[in-house]
Amino acid sequence: MSVVLTSSIIMAGGAVVSPLIFQLAIFVLAIFVGYYVVWSVTPALHTPLMAVTNAISSVIIVGALVAVVAGTDGGSQISTYGGALAVGLCAINIFGGFLVTQRMLAMYKKKEKPAPKVDAKAEAK
Repeated sequence: MSVVLTSSIIMAGGAVVSPLIFQLAIFVLAIFVGYYVVWSVTPALHTPLMAVTNAISSVIIVGALVAVVAGTDGGSQISTYGGALAVGLCAINIFGGFLVTQRMLAMYKKKEKPAPKVDAKAEAK
């Protein structure tokens, strides 16, 4: 028996579960965990967290480029189109992440106070 099938049987209490259903259940659980983790982040940690997700997206875009090249070198057209879609979505995510990070860092900068205005009449005296 394969590892996936064995773990599917164990998780289902002895009944055989389709690997697709098993993976879908893990995906749904990951969505819930991710939702609660992201919304419980304090604002002070938001900027470093965005920097990390930008780094992860930059790794994903390398994999997407590999998928595009694998599809053009005699591979499947699905690989080419899926890789191109992934490249586009990762690029949007990376550039959007940089914009959000820039805005968050601008919020923490101290605002410069304008120099006090000097009256021309006061200078003449």
